Amino acid sequence: MRHGMANKKLNRTSEHRKALLMNMLNSLVKYEQIKTTLPKAKFLKPQADKLITLGKKDSLQTSKLLNSQLQDSKSANKVKKTLSKRYEKRKGGYTRIIKAGFRYGDNAPMAIIEFVDRDVEAKRIDKKKKDPAKETGKVEQKKVASV
Repeated sequence: MRHGMANKKLNRTSEHRKALLMNMLNSLVKYEQIKTTLPKAKFLKPQADKLITLGKKDSLQTSKLLNSQLQDSKSANKVKKTLSKRYEKRKGGYTRIIKAGFRYGDNAPMAIIEFVDRDVEAKRIDKKKKDPAKETGKVEQKKVASV
């Protein structure tokens, strides 16, 4: 019988599972869309929904809970200020899971988990933009150095 077995163990120890969940939650909040395996996405979905529900309640206790769950003040602030305002009218179902085929190496089922009304630009947060002024400056320096 499987009484009282709330979630999957994902073949990890409890500490590893807790760290995995925290890192995936931080990535989901930061980029608003991540690609992972299907069991991990199913494990993450209820936790992400609970996080947004916590962010909707504006109190000191919920702020502390968010900080303790995410261990990152930037992510906690984004949940409180941006995501909770975006989903004020929605009563639940803040995330969706889209099946994305199978991984090449081990044929594991892959999935994309994302927020329902996500910001498309959030996915490009860490990508550096190429500055055309710097590139032309480097070319001129190389010409001067070679002459």
